[in-house]
Amino acid sequence: MKDEDFIRGAVPMTKREVRQIALERLDLAQAQVMVDVGAGTGSVAVEAACRYPALKVAAIERNAEALDLIRRNCDKFRLGRVQVVEGVAPLPLPLPFAGQTDAVFVGGSGGNLQQIILWAGDLLAPGGRLVINLILLENLNEALKSLTLRGFSRPDCIQIQVSSLVRLGNGHYFKPNNPAFILSCQKEKV
Repeated sequence: MKDEDFIRGAVPMTKREVRQIALERLDLAQAQVMVDVGAGTGSVAVEAACRYPALKVAAIERNAEALDLIRRNCDKFRLGRVQVVEGVAPLPLPLPFAGQTDAVFVGGSGGNLQQIILWAGDLLAPGGRLVINLILLENLNEALKSLTLRGFSRPDCIQIQVSSLVRLGNGHYFKPNNPAFILSCQKEKV
């Protein structure tokens, strides 16, 4: 999906190219349940639900403007099966999310990254995937330490920076987006 497909405001959004890699790493083809933490505009939750019609999605967000954007984007794409959850993660989730989740995406942590990783370990079924988007090196280091404590196997991380061609006067230039780290791993199978 193009970024322009989404209803947007001042809330940060996971951009198309980063979203594509995160969705690929979530490996949702056989998934039944996904949780999006710090969902922002809902771009990851919405695109996942659009791609996989049987997927149940919970989009967790604390910001009022972002919650409105998620709901509006779900309405736009007729996604009644995306459950919008207002609150700060980690928080209790109803079934089918608690303990049976196939994939967790963390787009924003609100300063609770370590607690969210521990919580994701409880939410995920064995073999479930965790993908975390980060922009700060300090958060990447914290995530790597927390993953080893929680029993996630072989974390993999890439850094991506994308620039897009834009018009400037009579010419063109490549306008860079912020670089992002995409950290992915799997909960060990018991």
